[in-house]
Amino acid sequence: MRLRHGTVATALAFITSFLTLSWYTTWQNGKEKLIAYQREFLALKERLRIAEHRISQRSSELSTIVQQFRRVEAEANGSRDSLNKFSDNTLKLLKELASKKSLQVPSIYYHLPHLLQNEGSLQPAVQIGNGRKGGLAALPRQAGLELRTLLRHPPHSWDYRSPPVWDLHDLDTLKISIVMGIPTVKREVKSYLIETLHSLIDNLYPEEKLDCVIVVFIGETDIDYVHGVIANLEKEFSKEISSGLVEVVSPPESYYPDLTNLKETFGDSKERVRWRTKQNLDYCFLMMYAQEKGTYYIQLEDDIIVKQNYFNTIKNFALQLSSEEWMILEFSQLGFIGKMFQAPDLTLIVEFIFMFYKEKPIDWLLDHILWVKVCNPEKDAKHCDRQKANLRIRFRPSLFQHVGLHSSLSGKIQKLTDKDYMKPLLLKIHVNPPAEVSTSLKVYQGHTLEKTYMGEDFFWAITPTAGDYILFKFDKPVHVESYLFHSGNQEHPGDILLNTTVEVLPFKSEGLEISKETKEKRLQDGYFRIGKFENGVAEGMVDPRLNPISAFRLSVIQNSAVWAILNEIHIKKITN
Repeated sequence: MRLRHGTVATALAFITSFLTLSWYTTWQNGKEKLIAYQREFLALKERLRIAEHRISQRSSELSTIVQQFRRVEAEANGSRDSLNKFSDNTLKLLKELASKKSLQVPSIYYHLPHLLQNEGSLQPAVQIGNGRKGGLAALPRQAGLELRTLLRHPPHSWDYRSPPVWDLHDLDTLKISIVMGIPTVKREVKSYLIETLHSLIDNLYPEEKLDCVIVVFIGETDIDYVHGVIANLEKEFSKEISSGLVEVVSPPESYYPDLTNLKETFGDSKERVRWRTKQNLDYCFLMMYAQEKGTYYIQLEDDIIVKQNYFNTIKNFALQLSSEEWMILEFSQLGFIGKMFQAPDLTLIVEFIFMFYKEKPIDWLLDHILWVKVCNPEKDAKHCDRQKANLRIRFRPSLFQHVGLHSSLSGKIQKLTDKDYMKPLLLKIHVNPPAEVSTSLKVYQGHTLEKTYMGEDFFWAITPTAGDYILFKFDKPVHVESYLFHSGNQEHPGDILLNTTVEVLPFKSEGLEISKETKEKRLQDGYFRIGKFENGVAEGMVDPRLNPISAFRLSVIQNSAVWAILNEIHIKKITN
């Protein structure tokens, strides 16, 4: 009898294990397919964005050609000698264009008319490197051939549950991930360029060297000096230049306008105004050159060092924010160092800088772009800052450190260092919907809730008591998918939120089609209690029927015996 019971128990255990394994295998396969489809969707989204950008560029180029034709026709003014060099078809086209009275769209030549005086004004005077753009062209020749063969004749063991995102044609046109731009000019005391390049290159893994390009822009028109810098770079980085990892460019003298009669503004000396104006033009040339090469462009300087694993950290951070509409990712708090843009956005940035390159420094102009895009003149500065924070996202701790002592501005000593470079990361950064935040808790030593919500610092408060709250009131109603609040950090793991609930306020107070269970969670003031902190963490999904949400609130139910740190806030929006 015992044997029979034992046999039945064994059989039941086997059947249970088999069903569990079958379920797990099915779930795992489904998860792999979902991940593969997500990758394909993100890839398709990126390709469509790039295609739209290219169509816009071609349209702009055609418009420029039309304007050039009109200019030629106007200058010729019917002169036979001027028109003899054109064919009959060209003359016919010129007459048709000249006869049309359509409005002319301002172009780069409106702001920089001197560029029309020389056809080569927007072409590099010197260009060293193999012009890497990505795809199979970025790979060594043998590796590229092997990958082509693999795609044309895939092995039988290919896992089709996770199909490759790109086909052969896609790989040939796919851009590299990141272009790093480094402007450099003649310095009176010391050049830091070689050390900067060594720091960037030595901290790249072999596979990362195939997925980026470092463009050194020499902002000088003295051709002997330019060739001298190139000779030093070729001696030190011959392998990197020949492989396409490093490129060197310099502008023609005709690219720069007359910089001798600039208006002095903001108390800057004439020499400083000239320096910052030329710097703006240097940035623009470098951005225009880099735009077609990669998916992202990050602006660096020629006197920095980097942290280990910086490339992978930057790339992963950008991928995490693929569903967000950001414009600038900041990997350093200093000036224009470590500022990353999406390649299509460089067109707008360059156009804006060209409009005001004489007026203000580059970092001020960038802030103005953000202001124009999202700030409401009828709202206060805090509201504007919240809106800009969604376009300008800061990563901490900093990945780049400024090491140069002698500035490229003659006679200037700058002891600038990034204080966040060596700091341990005591908070996790997320992009949250713009919101006005407030709390009844007593803040400790400037660790404010505002800084936490914007990803700048962790929130630290003195002992919470019953009735205390933390409130996130959205600037406009948000469709929320999920939430995560994490308290405590690695230095103070015991400072966590206890006996605290999570509550949401729907935008619609009446007419909600919700279940009886959800109705029972409604509080007198209209909030719904949807979760609570357990072991210092509160996370969960938001009932879609409560959306859109006007506010989140964390409510303390009982007195706490410990202080409280909030080091992670993630209110995740539903993405289209």
